[in-house]
Amino acid sequence: MPGPSPLIIDIARLGRRPGSMIMHAETVSSPGRIGLDLMAIDVGAPIELDLQLQSVSEGVLVTGSASAPTTGECSRCLSPLTGHVTVDLTELFAYPDSATEATTEEDEVGHVVDDTVDIEQLIIDEVGLTLPFSPVCTPDCPGLCPDCGVRLLDAEPDHHHDKIDPRWAKLSAMLPDSSEPEGAAPEGGP
Repeated sequence: MPGPSPLIIDIARLGRRPGSMIMHAETVSSPGRIGLDLMAIDVGAPIELDLQLQSVSEGVLVTGSASAPTTGECSRCLSPLTGHVTVDLTELFAYPDSATEATTEEDEVGHVVDDTVDIEQLIIDEVGLTLPFSPVCTPDCPGLCPDCGVRLLDAEPDHHHDKIDPRWAKLSAMLPDSSEPEGAAPEGGP
């Protein structure tokens, strides 16, 4: 059974006196894949946290940033991509039995549970909003050839496929062979 998430932060030393503050700078491993279908922070990738946790009257205000390497693939040509994402974080985690907890929906604000705050969902949300939905290897990536699947960036400049419209394919069989000189009479003719 896996241990607690590395994105759960112990705030016991912060206390509940409004205005008290602690800094939390740490590099942790990503507990799961965080991101979108084509680009994400991989499981186990290092996430650098640089946070400020401040006690306020209704809970703990977490501000700061998280950054991590990303991997994925180009949405046009499927080439592997690597990158880096940095997100700004700001979230209020309500104390148990506080007015904020009593007057908000369950998923509207975070909650302090057993003197800890879990910032995983906060990071998931921010990374999902920051990463490109359709990442590309180059802004002008032409993608893959629709006929043979070769990556067009690697293909010859004159890469193409001769196509005959299937509606006219039977008629092309009736055309004379292009190797015959023009004006030549067909065999067996006058």
